[in-house]
Amino acid sequence: MAKYVISDIHGQFDMFMELIEKIGFNKSDELYILGDVVDRGSYACKTLLWMMEHDNILPIVGNHELMTLPCLRFLTKEITEENIKLIDNKMVEKLINWQLSGGKATSDEFHKLTKDKQHAILEYLGEFTAYEEVEAGGKTYLLIHGGLENYEPGKDIEDYTLQDIVWSRADYNTRYFPDKIVVTGHTPTQYIENNPRPGYIFRKNGHIAIDCGCNKRNGRLASLCLDTGEEFYSSDNNESDYE
Repeated sequence: MAKYVISDIHGQFDMFMELIEKIGFNKSDELYILGDVVDRGSYACKTLLWMMEHDNILPIVGNHELMTLPCLRFLTKEITEENIKLIDNKMVEKLINWQLSGGKATSDEFHKLTKDKQHAILEYLGEFTAYEEVEAGGKTYLLIHGGLENYEPGKDIEDYTLQDIVWSRADYNTRYFPDKIVVTGHTPTQYIENNPRPGYIFRKNGHIAIDCGCNKRNGRLASLCLDTGEEFYSSDNNESDYE
């Protein structure tokens, strides 16, 4: 049995399937997805439906799931006088921000599904966890989407809010925990300052960053085996360049 992590799939189903084949993922393995399955790419729902078929896939929430879920819940409501009253400025702002962040691709795909599949996806998105702690290869890993906003040495992970660990960027110059390695997505490694391998997995100060910018031109999807430290990559993206 092996334990793997992947992050920031962003609707790139073909890249995801290529990576699944490369790691030889099977029923005895565990795969942790560190958020941002949805938005930008065209096949977020197809990816989610495939994930839902596998009990050994453990999804962790990203900022795009936090944007997507309330918007999809609202858009699937029946048009009634009471629901129309819920369209206030706050809801409109959420919908606009989501669309500007790549939500249109997810929305378009979602609304082509049957009502049963829509309901199943909404329920599944609501079950994503905030973080996971995993033992593998003699090491302890903390798996989160983003960073640790309002970081304090000795502060327990449970004392951070969901906003703290989903929306913030990891500080790679600070070792968060002396006894844990923090694995994150959210920040494409192309954007990490002084990274000698932009677009590939980045390691520093007890951090491992695995978002390799699969929606960027010449970016890719990455997976890390927590047991061995081995890195796996999809083919490069030669088409998309979504910022």
